[in-house]
Amino acid sequence: MEKFFPSREGKKEDVVLGAIAGDIIGSVYEGRPMKGKDFPLFLPESHFTDDTVLTVAVAKAVMEDRDYRRWLWTIGRQYMGVGYGASFRRWLQAHDPKPYNSWGNGAAMRVSPIGFAFDDIDTVLTEARRSAEVSHNHPEGIKGAQATALVVFLARTTHDKDRIREEITRRFGYHLSPIEEIRPHYSFDVSCQATVPAAISAFLDSSSYEEAIRNAISLGGDADTLACIAGGFAEAYYGPVAPYIVEELKRRLPEDLWQIAVRFWQKYVLARFASP
Repeated sequence: MEKFFPSREGKKEDVVLGAIAGDIIGSVYEGRPMKGKDFPLFLPESHFTDDTVLTVAVAKAVMEDRDYRRWLWTIGRQYMGVGYGASFRRWLQAHDPKPYNSWGNGAAMRVSPIGFAFDDIDTVLTEARRSAEVSHNHPEGIKGAQATALVVFLARTTHDKDRIREEITRRFGYHLSPIEEIRPHYSFDVSCQATVPAAISAFLDSSSYEEAIRNAISLGGDADTLACIAGGFAEAYYGPVAPYIVEELKRRLPEDLWQIAVRFWQKYVLARFASP
């Protein structure tokens, strides 16, 4: 099998960019809700947000010591102007941050690296819980993180959407309606309860990475987070994001965040390609 290495000059890349691309694409649509799928993926003002920063922080924690609190706090504080919610901003500003019983979708939007890194369901669910509860220790926050990580894991290991739907419904009780039924009544909502099932449906009702992103943004809600979550699912299922998307991301990501993503890919994705 062809091996490929991510770099600023590389040609074929997969550095867990699906979630990051979704965040950047959705960044300009959060304040101007879309209810259709015909829109530019990238505009001059498209930018990374807290979703990207915290996804990279979780990737760093997975690689280093699984100390999610340490790396969310350390890397998050390096990028204070990226759109954190008020409660998480206070968490970052604290000298000894404590969980604050949040059910917000921040627990889910940052967790996709866990679904890529670990190779059994129990570990994926355990690590997703650990990554959430340092801040989002409400049962719905933990549930949202676990469901998101499990979809990523199942998407990359089974490539079976029927199984994904069955597992998520059975384990978490989420009602995964068709995206066309969700869209007319959906509105901005930062809860895991409203965000995670909608993002899963956006992925399940897609036929490509790009369609998953368009489905998520077309709901007219928390666009960057919906697309970030759906983007992680779609990359796990459909494979590496398209080269033109990678090029757009390169221009918008700081070097330090890019390098963490590259290192994560080399450690957790390249090894699988190199295996017999």
